[in-house]
Amino acid sequence: MKGFVTNIEEATEDNENFRKVLYTARNLQLVVMSIPPGEDIGTEMHDLDQFIRIEDGEGKAVLDGVEHMLGEGSAVTIPSGTKHNIINTSKHESLDLYTVYAPPNHKDGTVHETKADAEKDGEHFDGVTSE
Repeated sequence: MKGFVTNIEEATEDNENFRKVLYTARNLQLVVMSIPPGEDIGTEMHDLDQFIRIEDGEGKAVLDGVEHMLGEGSAVTIPSGTKHNIINTSKHESLDLYTVYAPPNHKDGTVHETKADAEKDGEHFDGVTSE
């Protein structure tokens, strides 16, 4: 089968990993993330475009130093070259989101249980897709 079909709301809310790559195509990648209370993804900048949608929780996006509050249903579009961070502002609830990278940013099938695992791994997209 070509392509990927899922209930993205369920996949996002059921995910307990910091990062889990669901599908990788040549020009885009679908990833779910769960950010623990008080944590963040870490300030970063990509040479790619990124879309993020919040499914559950509260937080803020910082795009080139400008803060934006986020809640369930919020969407963030991050153009290539934008310094950004997504921060969970809750003390009790995870921030659950899905993100689309265009082109892909991570190796297909990557799962990082924690942010520390992700930082240790240092992996990047290697050209291998899901199909």
